[in-house]
Amino acid sequence: MSRKKLPRFEHNKNASNVIERGKELYTTIKGKWNESYFKNNNKIILELACGKGEYTVGLGKRFKENNFIGIDIKGDRIARGSKIAESLDLINVAFLRTGIQFLDEFFIPDEVSEIWLVHPDPQPRDKEEKRRLTNQKFLNIYKKYLKNEGLFHLKTDSEFLFDYSMEVIKQDSEFEIISFTKDLYNSNLKEEHFEIKTYYEKLFQEQGSTINYLKAKYIKKAQ
Repeated sequence: MSRKKLPRFEHNKNASNVIERGKELYTTIKGKWNESYFKNNNKIILELACGKGEYTVGLGKRFKENNFIGIDIKGDRIARGSKIAESLDLINVAFLRTGIQFLDEFFIPDEVSEIWLVHPDPQPRDKEEKRRLTNQKFLNIYKKYLKNEGLFHLKTDSEFLFDYSMEVIKQDSEFEIISFTKDLYNSNLKEEHFEIKTYYEKLFQEQGSTINYLKAKYIKKAQ
């Protein structure tokens, strides 16, 4: 383990806004985020594979009336977002250290109002399709926790992943794509992103990449 990471892992152990294995809330928070952590009934919004949590913190800073949870398996990354949230006194921001495949251990159906997926690994090789975070398996996971008419956002520099995701979502009868663009910052949708950019997004733009974005609504089928 890198010596640089050790202080970040130590930070997570003591940070009240980081929920990870070994802490009581890690095993008791399922279905009780509003009750046990945020202490309110505000909307819950997730940033999956949040990395350093730039979107979790950025949205939490702008929308104090909503609750935001950044989820990532990398503890050294979420420690950075945790520290910034603490410095800004963002009591509406939390970080959960786990893999996306384990969301069932932490959320119940209809608990989440929005999901953001920002610059995930595109996994471009055919054999990597099962790891793409917008394949049908993962969309089914997201639908399980989204409320009816909940929103799903994808932001990526990868045209490959964007095109793939568009096709998968179009074929899902419970998702309706309500807006999309292949050049976010030269479109009328740029205002929806509040000038929040991840570290890698800034690098992508400096290298000349355009940013793709889509927003879809989950329309739950009647049982």
